[in-house]
Amino acid sequence: MHSTIEPEEPEYHYIAYIDEAGDPGIERVKPLDNPGSSEWLIISAVVIPVKCEARTPRWIENIQRRVGSENRVDIHFRNLSPQNKVIAASALLDLPVRCFVICSNKKNMRGYINPRPVFAQRKLTVDWFYAWMTRVILERVTHFVHVKSLADHGEVKKVKIVYSARGGLSVDEMGEYYDWIQGQSQAESLYLPWGDLKWGTLSQHLLRVRQHQRVPGLQLADIVASSFFRACDKRDVPECDNLCAKVLEPRMGRYPDRVGRFSGYGVKLLPNFKAAKLERDQQFVFLSYGYPTQLWQDGLHWDIEPPKRKNVVAGPSDPEVF
Repeated sequence: MHSTIEPEEPEYHYIAYIDEAGDPGIERVKPLDNPGSSEWLIISAVVIPVKCEARTPRWIENIQRRVGSENRVDIHFRNLSPQNKVIAASALLDLPVRCFVICSNKKNMRGYINPRPVFAQRKLTVDWFYAWMTRVILERVTHFVHVKSLADHGEVKKVKIVYSARGGLSVDEMGEYYDWIQGQSQAESLYLPWGDLKWGTLSQHLLRVRQHQRVPGLQLADIVASSFFRACDKRDVPECDNLCAKVLEPRMGRYPDRVGRFSGYGVKLLPNFKAAKLERDQQFVFLSYGYPTQLWQDGLHWDIEPPKRKNVVAGPSDPEVF
C-alpha cells in the first residue's frame, strides 16, 4: 500500500463507499450510562463495479422521486418517514451493489483503552475505534473484491475506498493505520489474527474522504448503515424495527461457499452473539441472518478457491450478477 511504490492513481475496478450510523464513543455507553453515547456503532460498505460509478447520481435521483424528496440535494435516511425508509431500502434491490455491515454493540467496550501504541506513537488523531471498525469491514470488502475480480477478470483488481467525512478523519492517517496493519500481517503478528485484508486489492492512492451530500454512493451506504441501526437500536430510536434491514437481504454480502452465509461476512456482529447480551427484540435481525452460527465456527476460513460460477459470490438473479 505504501505511496512510494505505486503510481499516482492505480487502475481500479470496484468502489466501496463507507458510512456509519451511531457514534464511536465508548467512555460512556447507553444503556449503562445516561447520558451516554449510542449503544451501537454500525459501519456499512456498499461496493459497486467502477463501470456503474457514473450511474449513481441517477440512482439517488430515482430514490428521491420515490420518496418525494426531489427538492433536497441528498438523502438522509433518518429524516425519512417509516414508509419512505422502506421505499429507500427497497430501491437498492434493483441496483448492482453488494452491501456489508459491522454491527458493534458497545456495552462490552465501555471504558476500554486501546493498548496498542500505534495511535500515540504516530500521533494519529483519527478515532482508534472507528479506524479498527473500518479494518473489520475491509477484511470482508477486500475478500469479496479479491474473489469477485478473480471470477470476473481472472486476476486480482483494486478497489477504491470512499469514506463519508467525519471529524478527525483524513486519508493520510487512515493510510498510515493500514500500513501499520499490513506490517503486522506480513510479520504474521496481527493482534487479532482471525481475519486479514486482501492487500492486493488496496492502494493508499485509492483512499478518499468525501462529503456525504456530494457523493451518491455514500448516500447508499447511509441507507444500509441506518437500516441496521434501526433494526438493533432501541435507545436512540423508538423501537427495534428490522424491516428495512431484512429488505436488504438480497444485496448483502454472502460468503462464497455453497451455503452462501451472511452471518460473520455480510452481516457481522461484535462481540459474538452470546457475549453481546442482546435483548430479545435486538436479536431478531441477527437471527434472521443466520446467527448465532457465524463464519469460523465450522472451520471456514478466508482463503478459499475462487468460485467457478460468478453468481456464487453474488447470488442468483442479482442485477448484473454483482
